[in-house]
Amino acid sequence: MSRSAAGRDLTVRQRLSKLDVATAPYVYIAPFFLLFAVIGLFPMLFTAYVSTREYGLLSGDAGPAGIDNYAFVLTNDRFFIGLRNTFSIFLLSSVPQMVAAIAIAAVLNANLRARTFWRMGVLLPYVVAPVAVSLIFGQIFADQSGVINAVLTSIGLDPIGWHSEVLPSHIAIATMVNFRWTGYNTLIFLAAMQAIPHDVIEAAIVDGASRWRTFWHVTVPMLRPTIMFVVITSTIGGLQIFDEPRLYDSAGLGGNSRQWMTIAMYMYELGWGPQRNLGRASAVAWILFAIVVVFALLNFWLTSRIATSGTPVARSRKKARA
Repeated sequence: MSRSAAGRDLTVRQRLSKLDVATAPYVYIAPFFLLFAVIGLFPMLFTAYVSTREYGLLSGDAGPAGIDNYAFVLTNDRFFIGLRNTFSIFLLSSVPQMVAAIAIAAVLNANLRARTFWRMGVLLPYVVAPVAVSLIFGQIFADQSGVINAVLTSIGLDPIGWHSEVLPSHIAIATMVNFRWTGYNTLIFLAAMQAIPHDVIEAAIVDGASRWRTFWHVTVPMLRPTIMFVVITSTIGGLQIFDEPRLYDSAGLGGNSRQWMTIAMYMYELGWGPQRNLGRASAVAWILFAIVVVFALLNFWLTSRIATSGTPVARSRKKARA
């Protein structure tokens, strides 16, 4: 082979190598985006189309509806009842869940015997099926024969209407949510705590800080990016809660007065209930999507402000302004 031919082969190989370096990352991530386009993006766009149509489960597309579906939803009392219940259950579950997850992660991060056993055990509630969780907690929070009401009655207190009253039903459902998801968030915080350099913790201890002060002033500030991630994911999941309230009783309607019906349950009722109006159900889905996006952005902004307010740069800027 002549030198000119070898040089041409080398040039071709160099070009192919450059092309491989430039295109390989896109080839690797392409399957995800193709799958997302099929099972994520297309259904979302089709739902937006259906929300503007008179679309029935059996009758199909019966013509345009414009914004009538949205007007029906936004003027329906059940939508606002579901909105109230959704935010109430979300707050009662997310805030205690966050505090408990950080506290349990701090304990699991200590020098415990059989640490792997405890760390795996804390995840067990997450893998339990929602149906099983509902059956267990249904016996605990039953109005007539529940464990809690039996204890209250035995000590001379009045039983609590876990299914008939609004706030008790929200507390019961939030307890189920906390039972399932606290362990999952605990492992996320535990991974973040293990990523904190030990030199920082040891320096605080050498300076005379107690364990509590070290945890509060060193560990928690360094967990802020993880806290921001967990808050956003909890907001997205909490505002779409469906399984626990749906399985809280045998009817699955959210109570006689819809005292624990969430927005997701209201959407299901419109689409698969007696009305079977997929256009109105799709309108609820897009309203819920807008609410989730707004609160996710709000949480991101708040947590970002909190995360940057304690940095040395932020403190120096405050001193300079003062």
